[in-house]
Amino acid sequence: SGLRGRGGGGFPTGRKWQLACADRGKVQKYVCCNADEGDPGAFMDRSVLEGDPHCVIEAMAIAGYAIGADKGYIYVRAEYPIAVKRLQIAIHQARKYGLLGKDIFGTGFDFDIEIKLGAGAFVCGEETALMTSIEGCRGEPRPRPPFPAKKGLFGRPTILNNVETYANIPQIILKGADWFRSMGTPTSPGTKVFALGGKIKNTGLVEVPMGTTLREIVEEIGGGIPGGKKFKAAQTGGPSGGCIPAELIDTPIDYDNLLRIGSMMGSGGLIVMDEDTCMVDIAKFFLEFTVDESCGKCTPCRVGTKRLLELLEKITEGKGTMRDLERIEELAQFIKDNSLCGLGQTAPNPVLSTLHYFRDEYLAHIQDKYCPAGVCKALLIYKIDEAKCRGCTLCARNCPAGAINGSVRTPHNIDPLKCIKCGACIDSCRFGAISKG
Repeated sequence: SGLRGRGGGGFPTGRKWQLACADRGKVQKYVCCNADEGDPGAFMDRSVLEGDPHCVIEAMAIAGYAIGADKGYIYVRAEYPIAVKRLQIAIHQARKYGLLGKDIFGTGFDFDIEIKLGAGAFVCGEETALMTSIEGCRGEPRPRPPFPAKKGLFGRPTILNNVETYANIPQIILKGADWFRSMGTPTSPGTKVFALGGKIKNTGLVEVPMGTTLREIVEEIGGGIPGGKKFKAAQTGGPSGGCIPAELIDTPIDYDNLLRIGSMMGSGGLIVMDEDTCMVDIAKFFLEFTVDESCGKCTPCRVGTKRLLELLEKITEGKGTMRDLERIEELAQFIKDNSLCGLGQTAPNPVLSTLHYFRDEYLAHIQDKYCPAGVCKALLIYKIDEAKCRGCTLCARNCPAGAINGSVRTPHNIDPLKCIKCGACIDSCRFGAISKG
């Protein structure tokens, strides 16, 4: 069928299973499901687990039969209580009807599933960290090779796929490989579910054939950008992905095309941004997430991402220099090349992609001490237009810092030294006389 993993880099599922297929009946093997959905704004796996948990259970049993495993683990985040409850019900039902357990359908095939709850560590989405956590240890990645298909959970051959990957398998078995390949592209068959969010009219889950363009997803399915704003970029792949600029909106979305333009599919989060989004701030937001979620095992990720974040903070505070841009590129490449696992190796992606496609915004922050989107507080200046100001004093009365001066019925002014840039004056002004920039 050409099914590729729907949870990260898109490794061919059949090839992974084939690697674990050797020594059938001679060694203990395991089938694992990654339901630890950690990307900000992503809820594709949660929807499947709450809506049809049996398709995942069936697919894991098929995987166990294929490689010769008799035990499966579903690693699901504890923050999904409804999904966990429905999984427990589905596993109980499957055992009751003889779909799990000993001698399934009288074939001599044994297979059962156990649920393991994750504590919400993003790094446990990485396959070796997830297995380490199932084993009862601190969720930290292990060096590869050996790969899990040869030496995984408890040192035994293990296959791990995410929820969406497993959800495709029963349908492929029922309808055939040709049916699955009739959708998508030659190198990325089938469909992909995206969690569409951000500055978009229609938010939620969308399922589209691989190869659907970003324009179709944003403008036709998503309904476009609200408020008549312009589309600026879309972030795919969460903290591990990159930003796709407006000039690439006609890019067909599949694994290879996204990698080519500096992003990645990831689990399927798709965050839309409009003209009011600061790309330097977006890079900082995702880097803050990865710094917080780093397990700390390897120095390039533990220290490198922190230093990278400090450089971005320096730029958004108006203290950046041109040398800082060079440092960012050097450090980002070092982190990618030397980190132990996928979290560190992909952490610089949002920084590198925004620097590549939106370098002018970085230069504006550094050279002009100006944030074009008006987002970075340290670079904002609030002004009152004297021609529009009616001297109603409402802004002065609502300013918590006492930074606005003026008398009744005369134009007011803002003291930049006192202004804390909270925006209360803009919210209270009824004449549109206050602007920031």
